[in-house]
Amino acid sequence: MFKIKMKSIIFIFVLFLSSVSLSIAEDYLIGIGDVLKISTWKEPDLSFDQLQVRSDGKITFPLLGDLQAEGKSTVALKEVIEEKLADFVEAPNVTVTLVGPVSQKYYILGEVQAVGEYPLVKKLTAVQAFALAKGFTEWASKSEIILFRREVGKEQVIKINYNDIVKGKLEKDILLKADDIIIVP
Repeated sequence: MFKIKMKSIIFIFVLFLSSVSLSIAEDYLIGIGDVLKISTWKEPDLSFDQLQVRSDGKITFPLLGDLQAEGKSTVALKEVIEEKLADFVEAPNVTVTLVGPVSQKYYILGEVQAVGEYPLVKKLTAVQAFALAKGFTEWASKSEIILFRREVGKEQVIKINYNDIVKGKLEKDILLKADDIIIVP
């Protein structure tokens, strides 16, 4: 009986992990420095194990030249490559895989145990970021935390009150985005 339950639990856990990784792949936008694996079926000369997105946001692909990768999902980049390769290859079948998600980072400074730059490889909230920074120092002002966010055309300053969140106001636990800067005074 234990074996059956354990197999069921493992199966459910695997399904959960695959759905999480699928949602991340759909939401993740390729950024500068990310490393991609691009496979073109039955075309080894058009396949790469590691292709890094350049500082201008582009990759160089044989026959196609420079392609914009930054700001696209892996699915969108796959579609662009397939569409352009159709002039050279009959029915191209391309797979784009993100093997090194290095462009998505956030920063945490101030009165936390581990100040620094952290990878944003999953959906992460401010409270989870504090946990990754090993918590607050004894001098931290938990009710006056500031998050700086720069998005295209605008800058935001968001106040975070950690004390409110631990009292059950979970809607105040903000989802982080790439390049967010958290300052704990």
